[in-house]
Amino acid sequence: MSDGLRKFLAPTVFIIGIIALWEWAVWYNDLPDFRMASPSDLIPRFVQFWDLFLIKSWETLWRTVVGLGLAVVVGTLIGMIMGFSRFAREGLYPILVGFNAIPKATVVPIVALIFVGQHDFNTVLIAFMISFFPIAVSVSIGLSTLEPEYRDILRSLGASNFTIFWKIALPKTLPEFFGALKVAVTLAFIGTNLMEIVSPHGRGLGDLFDSGRISGDYPLMFAVLLALAALGILLFYVVVALERIFAGWAERPQ
Repeated sequence: MSDGLRKFLAPTVFIIGIIALWEWAVWYNDLPDFRMASPSDLIPRFVQFWDLFLIKSWETLWRTVVGLGLAVVVGTLIGMIMGFSRFAREGLYPILVGFNAIPKATVVPIVALIFVGQHDFNTVLIAFMISFFPIAVSVSIGLSTLEPEYRDILRSLGASNFTIFWKIALPKTLPEFFGALKVAVTLAFIGTNLMEIVSPHGRGLGDLFDSGRISGDYPLMFAVLLALAALGILLFYVVVALERIFAGWAERPQ
């Protein structure tokens, strides 16, 4: 079996198996749809609201991508500062850890209250706030563990900190960076969905989920969760593709 075929078949088989187990568990326990909707209960909702799913999925996806992009830029910059300066690292680390320890579900209503009516901005902000931490930490660790002789040689040749980062530290930390980015992808979706649900005039899949909750349409709620999972998988594999392009050398053959 070729490597590409195996990478396609393996997740497909497991996904089909989980869906089949889900369907069987609901049928076997005779659970009503307001307790646990089965996969077959979700198909009519996807068919009935297909246009809404397309619109809401796009609204959720672009806000998540923008928030994640900001997290990459800001997280990389903060990581560079902490990686090149021990003083900054010792000063910023406790602040970042304390900030990351705050449950973002408690921050969402505060942000929604401060920036009333700015739904797009609020959603992007929460997606950014919840996803930049692992990126900053991975870049910081990569720079702080850079062999000092590399840094000394480049500095003796007149290289700036940015040049050292771009030529030496970035390639060295790419595997860790993409590992952190894979985690940040899922975190960004969590932040986006939290704001979409809490905001009084929400948009995206979170708003559709809240509509199902208000109307008691539980299969619709489960269908939204499945759509969110599909978007998360899609964006995750986009990151995997970028990792193969820029850090494929780090992947060991099985």
